[in-house]
Amino acid sequence: MGRAIRIALLLLILATVAQEAWLARSRATTWNDPLRVSIYPLNGDGSQAAADYLRQLRLETFEPIERFFAEESRRHGLDIHRPLRLTLAPPIAVLPPPPPKAASALDAILWSLQMRWWAWRNSSGDGKPQVRMYVLFFDAERNPRLPHSVGLDRGMIGVVNAFATDAMAGSNNVVIAHELLHTLGATDKYDPATNLPSYPLGYAEPERNPRHPQEFAEIMAGRIPRSPAQADIPESLDQTLIGAGTAAEIRWRKTP
Repeated sequence: MGRAIRIALLLLILATVAQEAWLARSRATTWNDPLRVSIYPLNGDGSQAAADYLRQLRLETFEPIERFFAEESRRHGLDIHRPLRLTLAPPIAVLPPPPPKAASALDAILWSLQMRWWAWRNSSGDGKPQVRMYVLFFDAERNPRLPHSVGLDRGMIGVVNAFATDAMAGSNNVVIAHELLHTLGATDKYDPATNLPSYPLGYAEPERNPRHPQEFAEIMAGRIPRSPAQADIPESLDQTLIGAGTAAEIRWRKTP
């Protein structure tokens, strides 16, 4: 009985928080004004390489994300010159709570609440962003593979794992843009069993004839389909597009 009461209270708290977050996201995606997004850098593995990278990090590193949103919004007919306004906050020393592995529903609820509480305590000094993207940088030599990044679709909070090297800045920005779109309501458009883009919404140019090879990745599919069984990871946002399905999910156009 006690466990059931605790779960019910957690569900009530989460429902209240989710409703407030949904209202905030609805206001943010009217696209009447630029969406205020702040990037918070963190040393993800405590390495010297990541510490050195954070010391020289500048807002210019992330400007391709602003440019990508501006170009894609114009392509979809959005009447706003600058849909996204990025700021770079000072580095944060305290790491966010790690997402649970093979989580139960209760674990997922607890982590979501913990993440919101942690973000609330680690978001000062940068104005009032509507979206908070926490980017954890890792030594690329010590970490050839990184854990999955996360975007809370009703929390307007993203946790991105990235490589602490200029050589990977382009692909880091692809991941940041992908998770940022998750916070605005966009969904993944790939097969989780194969990581291959799902046709047609996971294709940047689904009407292309012949269908393969594609030249661009749909940002929420994350890969460029070269053949029915092969897809390449884009090296930068220059190789990605926002497809019609994603544009509809973030209220850039009507549902296709």
